[in-house]
Amino acid sequence: MASKRELLEELLAPVVESLGCELWGIEYQTHGRNALLRIYIDAEEGVTVEDCEKVSRQASAVLDVEDPISGNYTLEVSSPGMDRPLYKLEQYERFMGAQIEVRLRMPLEGQRKWRGLLAGVEGDEVVLRIDSENEYLLPIDSIERANVIPQFESGKKK
Repeated sequence: MASKRELLEELLAPVVESLGCELWGIEYQTHGRNALLRIYIDAEEGVTVEDCEKVSRQASAVLDVEDPISGNYTLEVSSPGMDRPLYKLEQYERFMGAQIEVRLRMPLEGQRKWRGLLAGVEGDEVVLRIDSENEYLLPIDSIERANVIPQFESGKKK
């Protein structure tokens, strides 16, 4: 059975793509009687406030008609930002060589939080290099959350 997030992605991806954006990912969280639906969109030339507004308006209309969420919820539309979350294997492949932070569903070697270099993707596993001697294969299904760690160049003046 598909998760609520997968059903929402299936429903909203065509809406986002019809507006010239890419559906980067969806977060769906429930808090008691309220829920939060956060839609991350991306575009080659960057995401503007107007893009978020258009997607929000269209997604809201589709959600009103299809009614996949019972009860009250808040809809947010956003760019993934510099510390973008990673959801799909293709996204991990696009950010190979980047530093990432990963939170696992279950501990591996006693810890759930990991930081390291995204060294690659093998099958349905993410290769995380912690240092020159330690690499881990993390099944994508074991990853609860992963984010790119923004790298800033020092702005030293000469």
